[in-house]
Amino acid sequence: IQLATENEQYLSELPEQAGCFKESRIVEFIFLLSEKWHLGQSARYQAVELLERYMIKQVEQISKSFRENVKNHEPGQRSSWSSLEDQICNTFVLRLVSCVQLASKLSLHYNIVNTNTALQFLQSLKYSYTKQELLESELTVLKTLHFQINMSTPLVYVELLLEVLGHNGCLLPAKPLHQMCMQLLDFSYLTRGPIYDTLLKIVIENSTPSKLQLAKFVAVKEDSMLLAVGIISASVFILNLGHWMQVVEHLNSITGITSQSILEFSYALLTHIVGTSTP
Repeated sequence: IQLATENEQYLSELPEQAGCFKESRIVEFIFLLSEKWHLGQSARYQAVELLERYMIKQVEQISKSFRENVKNHEPGQRSSWSSLEDQICNTFVLRLVSCVQLASKLSLHYNIVNTNTALQFLQSLKYSYTKQELLESELTVLKTLHFQINMSTPLVYVELLLEVLGHNGCLLPAKPLHQMCMQLLDFSYLTRGPIYDTLLKIVIENSTPSKLQLAKFVAVKEDSMLLAVGIISASVFILNLGHWMQVVEHLNSITGITSQSILEFSYALLTHIVGTSTP
């Protein structure tokens, strides 16, 4: 109930730019960096969500500042906007590394990414940041997010729903199902754009969505509970087709998400796993 409430609260306050910084190349960069530093799966998802929320806040702050300058007719606003864009681009990799560092500390994992490790990585990419700049970058992310960085990732939703399914007597092999869910969750992050494009076309029954439909669909793309039930449903479909509809009904009962919505998401996900649109 607490997770569902948290999810609904987040969706009700969703910024227009939500999802803009979960582009597959960014996610892949974070995943590869997390593997390089031997971080757990929870840390990689946390880092993606941290970077996304930080970047949106930063863009909002910069846009607000720019609008105020334009309103006050301050000279040089075009060059000012250009310099702000450059600032975002120039510090992007540094902020990404800071988000991975913060995520490593949140995951309670023994392998926290220290300053020396992060600096060595940045130097390998020909960046010349100092320890002080790295520490200030972490603090910038924390301050921008008002120190509210321990948000629930889709992984938390998946694992809790698996616990509830087991508690409710849905007898499925726990370890293989959990492993499959982790693989599909990675896949859904890395193939996020195509999966949700397919889902939107299924939902609206049209291959060319309008701007309004695209805008309304942002909430669907950011719905962690929907993603979690879709991941579990698709995993059961792959591992144990005989129990699939029973699990879908259980998930509907637990979350209130309709069986139709769960099936549509599963179809969109499986379509891209298989690489064909054949039912």
